[in-house]
Amino acid sequence: MTGKGDGVQKPRRFYKAVTVGEAEGGYGVLLDGRAPKTPSGRKVVLPTPALAALVAADWDAQAVEIDTLRMPAQRLAATAIDRVAAVREDVADEVARYAGSDLLCYRAESPAGLIEAQSLACDPILDWAGETLGLKLEAVSGIIHRAQPEGTLVRARALALDLDDFGLTALAHASSLLGSAVLALALQRGRLDGQGAHDIARLDEAWQEARWGIDYEAADRTAARLQEALLLERWFRAL
Repeated sequence: MTGKGDGVQKPRRFYKAVTVGEAEGGYGVLLDGRAPKTPSGRKVVLPTPALAALVAADWDAQAVEIDTLRMPAQRLAATAIDRVAAVREDVADEVARYAGSDLLCYRAESPAGLIEAQSLACDPILDWAGETLGLKLEAVSGIIHRAQPEGTLVRARALALDLDDFGLTALAHASSLLGSAVLALALQRGRLDGQGAHDIARLDEAWQEARWGIDYEAADRTAARLQEALLLERWFRAL
């Protein structure tokens, strides 16, 4: 049997029961008592039972076929285990780069209503980042890049490296998804939930949609990004 419309054969679900159990070094997912592995053949071991349960839910949601594209928590776990553990410094550098060109810092020059909406949504998060995390970021009008203080980038990198492999993986993914290291950190620390972080990240898009209508292909992409943001919220809470 092939996946609908993609011509790629997917493995059939070969297990009945999905459970979570203790494993060496943490907690694992069990498929009829056997542990699945990452694409590189490593055991899927998570640091908390809640995170293992989140990954287990992906396996349990597979009905007839196993579709890895519909297993976002499993993919995050595999990325943390197979890739991020070996390149933590590079991943932290990526988070710092997002801080250096953070979405929250680039504001519209017009119209006045959008400028006000951006200020109301973004300024409290930037203030929080400065006061709570020591990330001093400067907002500018227009799209011309302005370098942020070097100390801010160093601090963003350090905050990323303070996380374990699973937290760092999710932080980097959230920074890319939202275009903002600050929003990613706010999500990681519970300052924002997934919906709130997603809404701020696409404030400009929503403003345009309210005036010119919704493009339905873009709406599908927006819905997919929201689901990713909500998953990341659950992931951080599970850690």
